[in-house]
Amino acid sequence: MSGSGSEVARVRRFNRVVGERVGVLQERFHGTDRPYGQARLLWEIGEAGAPLDVRRLRQRLGLDSGYVSRLLRALEADGLVVVEPLVSDRRVRTARLTERGRAEWDLLDRRSDEAAGSLLAPLSAAQRGRLVAAMAEVDRLLTAGTVALDEVPPDHPDAEWCLRGYFAELQERFDSGFDPARSLLPDAGELRPPRGLFVVARLHGEPVGCAGLKLPPGGAAEVKRMWVAPRVRGLGLARRFLAELEQRAVGHGARLLRLDTNRALGEAIGLYRAYGFEEVEAFNDEPYAHHWFEKRIG
Repeated sequence: MSGSGSEVARVRRFNRVVGERVGVLQERFHGTDRPYGQARLLWEIGEAGAPLDVRRLRQRLGLDSGYVSRLLRALEADGLVVVEPLVSDRRVRTARLTERGRAEWDLLDRRSDEAAGSLLAPLSAAQRGRLVAAMAEVDRLLTAGTVALDEVPPDHPDAEWCLRGYFAELQERFDSGFDPARSLLPDAGELRPPRGLFVVARLHGEPVGCAGLKLPPGGAAEVKRMWVAPRVRGLGLARRFLAELEQRAVGHGARLLRLDTNRALGEAIGLYRAYGFEEVEAFNDEPYAHHWFEKRIG
C-alpha cells in the first residue's frame, strides 16, 4: 500500500465528504430520474457532441464493459440514447443522444451548475478562491495518477501519433525548423528489445506522450524522442518518463544515461538539470543538438 496510514485515512475521509456533497449517494442525481452512473454516462455522451465510440467511453470512465452495457440499456429503454454500429466499421459500437436525451442533458447541465453554486454560496470570497484552487490542484494530481505508461513497438499507431506531434512541435520551435531526415533518428530496431524500447503514455486510453531508450550492449543508455502533449503538461509526466527510462536502463545493466537537446527547449533543459543530469561535451553528431547531458545511474 502506498502512503502512510494517516495519509490513507485523510484520502478516505475526503472521498466520503465529496461523495456526500456532490450527491452521488442520492437515488436520483441532481433531482433527475436516474442514479449517478446513468447521469454520468449521459453527460459524457452528450458532451462529445457526436457519436461516441463505446470502447472510448468505457476507457474514459474506467468501467468494465458489462456495467457500461447495462447503463446504456437503461438509457436506451428511456429513449435517451441510441447505440448502433459505426457505418465504416460495424464491429465498433457508437452511442449518441436522441432529442429527448439532449433535453435531459441540458437539464442535467443546469442542475449541475446549481449544485456547484450551492457548494460555493455559504463561503466567503476568500474561501471560495481557496476551495476552487484546491479543487484544481486535486484535479491535476488525480489526472496525473491515471496516466499509464506502456511499452509498445515504435511503429505502433499510438507511438506514431506521438512522434508526429513531436516532429510538428520541433518544426515550429526550432530556429531552423526540423527535418527528420537530417536528424540522427534511431531506426525501428534500435527502439525494440533487446537494443532498446519505446514507451507511450496514455490518459483514458488515449496517447499523450512518448519516450524511447537506446540500450547498446556495453554502452551508455540514451533517451530519445521524449515528448508530452501540450494538453497534459504540468502533470509531471516528463519527469516520470525519465524515472521510468532510468529504471529500465539500470535493469539492463547500464551505468550511464545520456541525452541531447536543442537550445530552444528551455523547459526540457531545466528539467534535465533538476533531475541530476550534467552537461558534457558532445558525444554524437546530432545536427539539431546544442546541449549534451549525462547522468550516472545504478
